[in-house]
Amino acid sequence: MSKIAYIRVSSKNQNVGRRHQALSSYKIDCFFEEKISGKDMNRPELKGMMDWVREGDTVYVESFSRLARVCCIC
Repeated sequence: MSKIAYIRVSSKNQNVGRRHQALSSYKIDCFFEEKISGKDMNRPELKGMMDWVREGDTVYVESFSRLARVCCIC
C-alpha cells in the first residue's frame, strides 16, 4: 500500500513548497504535481495519478479544492 500525494497550484508562478510541507508528516511515497488552473479539465498529472493508484493506496491532497472544484446547484 502506497501513500500518494496530488499537488496542484493554479499557475506556473506559484510554488508547490507549502503544499509539500503540509503533507510532509504523512511520509508520502509518490508525488504527482502540476501547475494548472482547476478549471482546466485536461490535467495530465491527475490522470497519471488515477492510472497509477491501486486498491489499498491512500491519496493525500493539501485541500479538497486542489483536487476538484465543487459545484452546488440549489
